[in-house]
Amino acid sequence: MNLTSDSVDGYEEALVKNIVIVFFGLIINSINAMLVVIFVSNPIFSRDSRYILYINLVMNDMIMIFVSVALYVMSYTLRIVNFQFCCTLLMLGATTFMLSPLNLAGMAIERFIAICKPLHHHQICTPQRTYIFISFLWCVGAIPSLADIIILFSTQTASSFKSPAICYPPIVFPTKPHQDRATYSQVIYMSLVWLILIYTYCRVLFTAKKATSNGAANKARNTILLHGVQLLLCMLSYISPVLNYVISHLPAYRTTLIFLIYLLTNIIPRLLSPLIYGARDQKFAKKIRERFTCKVFILKIVPS
Repeated sequence: MNLTSDSVDGYEEALVKNIVIVFFGLIINSINAMLVVIFVSNPIFSRDSRYILYINLVMNDMIMIFVSVALYVMSYTLRIVNFQFCCTLLMLGATTFMLSPLNLAGMAIERFIAICKPLHHHQICTPQRTYIFISFLWCVGAIPSLADIIILFSTQTASSFKSPAICYPPIVFPTKPHQDRATYSQVIYMSLVWLILIYTYCRVLFTAKKATSNGAANKARNTILLHGVQLLLCMLSYISPVLNYVISHLPAYRTTLIFLIYLLTNIIPRLLSPLIYGARDQKFAKKIRERFTCKVFILKIVPS
């Protein structure tokens, strides 16, 4: 494909963008890695479906951040890569991108069962069923990527998969509306997902409020609203194609605005999500303090 001159950044601008992206990627994955260590080192979390779903969200965000940052840096440093390697990265990034809101919806459903059906929660939300549910989410998240791969295999020749290709995330050099019809279908699909999830969250919120006492209802409401905030942050990335189309008509500072949209809709939400949930949960916060804070021992010497 031909890249126009307005898609190329200056040296200083490209350097700053890559440093910022790599910095945020390292910070987010370091925090997420700390949460994974806490989960693995404490068996109490692996027996609770709530924490199993949460750690799946954390690991999903780690993979997405790694792939996203790698593609962004490659778009400036390593323009030509193997076609199969590029497809693998794009498929992995697209799958983890789709999985975040689905996992948040699953976490909200688990809280709904815990609040509205507490006597049946341990029977319904067992660790085995949770892992099966997570596998189902990964399969659903991979459907769009698998469909693209099938179409690619049916329309391209075998020699095309061995040829080099320009590999970059679409947010770096977005195409024009008439050049990418798939973007329209993506926006429509994500809009439907957004409406369905909003309806589900409202039903969960009102049902939990009716099914519990005032104190428990307030706690349940805050928990569901927290999941809603996380979902909203993740869903912001779905409107980036629309914003990119609007910015394409503003030549001045076009690349800078596209970078800011990419940062705010794809990177920052993955930083806030583990901080909000991990710091708010008492068990996780306690284990973090026990493992990663400095302990001071006072030794008192009594003379003989």
